[in-house]
Amino acid sequence: MTLKEAKVGQTVKVTKISGEGAVKRRIMDMGITKGEQIFVRKVAPLGDPVEITVRNYELSLRKADSEMIQVELLG
Repeated sequence: MTLKEAKVGQTVKVTKISGEGAVKRRIMDMGITKGEQIFVRKVAPLGDPVEITVRNYELSLRKADSEMIQVELLG
């Protein structure tokens, strides 16, 4: 599943980051790397942006970027 499909309140673990070039670098510069845990805080009504917590930082991701992050559900 992708980060876009994760529900509010779920904690997920990153398994893979798709994409290439500047898009992938931007995602990784946010601290989103393979094995990282992400808590989904809020999703806007139309799905853009997705607000998450990574390493105690609150971030907002575009819907297109969240579709590139493969995750698995924890617990």
